[in-house]
Amino acid sequence: MRKRLAAAVGSMFLLAGCGEVGQKAPTPVAPAAKPPAPTPAYKSKPSPTLAAVKARGYMKCGVHSGLSGFAFRDDRGTWRGFDVDICRAVAAATLGDARAVRYSPITAQDRFSVLQSGEIDILSRNTSWTFARDASLGLDVAAITYFDGQGFMVPKVLALSSADELTGAKICVQAGTASEANLDDYFRARGLKYTPVVVTSEADARNAYQAEKCDAFTADVAALASARSVMNSPSAHVILPTVISKEPLGPVVRQDDPAWTDIVRWTVYALMLAEEYGIDSKSAPEALKTSTDVRVRRLLGAQDAFGPMLGLSEDWAYQAIVQVGAYDEVFERNVGPGSALRLERGHNALWNAAQPGLLYAPPIR
Repeated sequence: MRKRLAAAVGSMFLLAGCGEVGQKAPTPVAPAAKPPAPTPAYKSKPSPTLAAVKARGYMKCGVHSGLSGFAFRDDRGTWRGFDVDICRAVAAATLGDARAVRYSPITAQDRFSVLQSGEIDILSRNTSWTFARDASLGLDVAAITYFDGQGFMVPKVLALSSADELTGAKICVQAGTASEANLDDYFRARGLKYTPVVVTSEADARNAYQAEKCDAFTADVAALASARSVMNSPSAHVILPTVISKEPLGPVVRQDDPAWTDIVRWTVYALMLAEEYGIDSKSAPEALKTSTDVRVRRLLGAQDAFGPMLGLSEDWAYQAIVQVGAYDEVFERNVGPGSALRLERGHNALWNAAQPGLLYAPPIR
């Protein structure tokens, strides 16, 4: 009896192991896979230019030798101007001191070779961003700081209203600039004749124009406003409404150091974002302590520490803003309606201003 019972139980276990006839054995369930390890944050290659700047304790900046509103020495020999302030902001962001800059006056003809050779760290000299310069020189425009265009200045007494009325005129233009080619393109396309009076510098062009060696002076509108501001009788000259080109101006750096390009680019954007968020050199210290706006806190270094991603301190943007100012402060004191140049914001207004412009800085996040 016991033997028959044991045999029956054994048969039951055998059937249970085999399952029903024609039924597949259940597929074993694999153990749950472990979640993948988080990818480490990418760290950009350190900037050799930044390392050199920190080692020597100052930044080398190439500027115009004398362009009112943009780069000039005041009565005390101190460099001032819109382009000068861009260099000061980068020095504040990288070294914590906007005064840690040495300026080199550079001609239009030499500006690119001086940067390429490493004699300067940044070129901040009313330089237009064009295809040929971007693709053939080994250089990059880090960001657009000023939207300009080529225009014409003429004596007010001529009562002209358009550049098309300058057919047959003698026109002063600086050699080695985009203005020279733009001038020829514009007149050729319209079948107009003119005589170029080519000079080596903007000062020479201004002097030749004042001496009546030419009927008109062509350059970027901001440069014309600068030239007019130092003429014997500024009100005797007008800038025609005709603008014949797009001239996006900005600081230029070497293409072989992308981390340095990022540093210069984001310093410029920090000044724009400060204006957009309503922060300036006076209000930034209080905003650093009390602002609850996450955008402001990130900008000023109170949250999320973006500076170290560029090899900078957490308060890099705060230092640039406090020591140099937001974009609107830089614009107003150098070239705005309250300056000698009396330029309106125009295209250089923020994208969300009451009269919108083209300034649009990417977010810091």
